[in-house]
Amino acid sequence: LIMQTKDDGSMEEEIGELRRSHPKSLAGGDFTLCDAFYFCKKGIESIVEDQVTQRFTSEELASWNLLTRTNNNFHYISVRVTIIWGLGVFIRYCILLPLRVTLAVLGLSWLVIGTTLVGLLPHSNVKTWISDLIHVTCYRICARALSARIRYHNKENHPKKGGICVANHTSPIDIVILANDGCYAMVGQIHGGLMGVIQRSMVRSCPHVWFERSEMKDRHAVAKRLKDHVADKTKQPILIFPEGTCINNTSVMMFKKGSFDIGATIYPVAIKYDPQFGDAFWNSGKYNMVSYLLRMMTSWAIVCNVWYLPPMSLQDGEDAVHFANRVKSAIARQGGLVDLFWDGGLKREKVKESYKEEQQKMYSSMIVGQD
Repeated sequence: LIMQTKDDGSMEEEIGELRRSHPKSLAGGDFTLCDAFYFCKKGIESIVEDQVTQRFTSEELASWNLLTRTNNNFHYISVRVTIIWGLGVFIRYCILLPLRVTLAVLGLSWLVIGTTLVGLLPHSNVKTWISDLIHVTCYRICARALSARIRYHNKENHPKKGGICVANHTSPIDIVILANDGCYAMVGQIHGGLMGVIQRSMVRSCPHVWFERSEMKDRHAVAKRLKDHVADKTKQPILIFPEGTCINNTSVMMFKKGSFDIGATIYPVAIKYDPQFGDAFWNSGKYNMVSYLLRMMTSWAIVCNVWYLPPMSLQDGEDAVHFANRVKSAIARQGGLVDLFWDGGLKREKVKESYKEEQQKMYSSMIVGQD
């Protein structure tokens, strides 16, 4: 119910229309029985289809793209379609997959080895240049491993050093997509295993911002690290995905205000994937990272458009929340995405009590206002 009432029309307008259509109900005082129809209607709409949970599942296609994520019954329509689908499986799994895995291993290996060796050099402009070259080269090899076809628009607005690049978030490969066109300083939590090896090697050659788990919970420590980074105009722009989770590329959800509260220039970027050739969305509740990467490498291709928007700054009298919403709206408009108020954290959490109380206060104020 909360997910419907917050995004639809005014509660007061809809209840007023109901009361006008039932004149006898007006004789009962401030509260009328027909008010319950409004809440019943919104509740049923939420059960059938709400504005939020559908953003955490793969986008539906108008036609089948011969990939297994669509309805399996489709490839039994006829013998001809079955043969075409079988040929596609052979091409994707027996030809493309081995080549793509080889390229991915090559790209990641060169990233670890190259950045480790560059880290041994003394700090200088030459070291920075070599580090940037290695990063871009490795990311481009990894993009080839996904058969990525990327179109960059408005490159004159490309993020500059000392700024923060913010983008809508669909997939872990968003980083590869953006880093194909320039270097960024990454922000994230320190991991173990293979990911930890890659992080430690990368930070030796480029000042990425990695946090310990305990530090991630300290907002002041995070903000200070980010401020110190953007204050140095020689460092690469920070890349941040303010939604904090992957959305299915049909909408943009609430941006966390942290990166908008440090006074840096914001460079918005809109990313829009074409699902016809491969589903880039990572449903982390359904697939682990290995399964997801296997799906990516057995897709036909990853096709997307990237738009660089003009830089934006905090205006006089504007707080971080309104600034974040302004940037989010600009990204949604450019990418043709739905601009939603809701927090992407609802992917794993229940609706906050404050949202429920807000709807209750709205209705009670409407009732009291009639006195």
